[in-house]
Amino acid sequence: MSKFWSPIVASLHPYVAGEQPVIANLVKLNTNENPWGPSPRVVEAIKDAATDDLRLYPDPSAKKLRETIAAYHGVSPDEVFVGNGSDEVLAFIFAGLLKHEKPLLYPDITYSFYPTYSRFFDVKTTTVPLDDNFQIRLEDYEGECGAIILPNPNAPTGIGLPLADIKKLVSSHADQVVAIDEAYIDFGGETAVPLVRDHDNLIVIRTFSKSRSLAGMRVGYAIAQRPLIDALERLKDSFNSYPLDRLAQVAAVASIEDVVWFMDHRQKLIDNRQRLEQALRERGFDILPSQANFIFARKPGWTGKDLSLALRERAILVRHFDKPRISDFLRISIGTEEQCQALISALDQVLASA
Repeated sequence: MSKFWSPIVASLHPYVAGEQPVIANLVKLNTNENPWGPSPRVVEAIKDAATDDLRLYPDPSAKKLRETIAAYHGVSPDEVFVGNGSDEVLAFIFAGLLKHEKPLLYPDITYSFYPTYSRFFDVKTTTVPLDDNFQIRLEDYEGECGAIILPNPNAPTGIGLPLADIKKLVSSHADQVVAIDEAYIDFGGETAVPLVRDHDNLIVIRTFSKSRSLAGMRVGYAIAQRPLIDALERLKDSFNSYPLDRLAQVAAVASIEDVVWFMDHRQKLIDNRQRLEQALRERGFDILPSQANFIFARKPGWTGKDLSLALRERAILVRHFDKPRISDFLRISIGTEEQCQALISALDQVLASA
């Protein structure tokens, strides 16, 4: 602690990102990155944009990108907000739409940036426990609140809610903002974007980091009716008018335009997830039903910490959360077939040596 710190700095408990170590021959399955690089069209678009024009500021409104996103989802460009990764988009949402006198509701086991943002922006919160099967129950969100935010599918469980449940939740809280965080929706869930047309309290958050392999470019967006988007733009232009650089904008546009690459690689990942789930079940693992690009699993008789350390000794990196109710689970990102097989081989060694 420094005497020069503002009071808020000393009170912060920052988000802890997934580890990014430099280890030889590492199989990295801890941060839910896509195991394949982005579309070749993305790489070409970045190369074409890497010109002397980089001396100029980017389009502050990201007009071309918002138009491309809008066309993809069947909404108006004025209903699209873009930011430097979905985490920045979420920050503006917490500050501008989720802070009220009554508490914000979100699950007790969920994306760990939510409590971080709540503390940072002084948002009053109430966490809602998942049930014994780690499911979100709509009836637990029926009480009074200021707003609601849910990941769908949830993280780190990977369990999704059907669109009918989202619609019911949004309809029953017509006077509160309901934010649906769809970082993993492309791997098996049902997007809530079509509900935006009829619900002025709904905002849907998406990212290019997962299904489109652009975690390194930091592009996220939100879709909502114009009054909610206007609030986010007012915040953005009071903080940073140029959140997305030129290369990020052209990369994201090219990613959306290459539909074939997107559909093919999304399906490859889903297929690998199903094969890995089967292999783990054959080895006695308990696995939660996943609609994401990861699985949440535990091996009876093992603590999550011990198993993750044993895998690390074999250059396999997975994510362990040392938290109540989930400390025995591992979150395992889905990799290539070769990476998944390396994981299974390492697990066989670990389990055989026990």
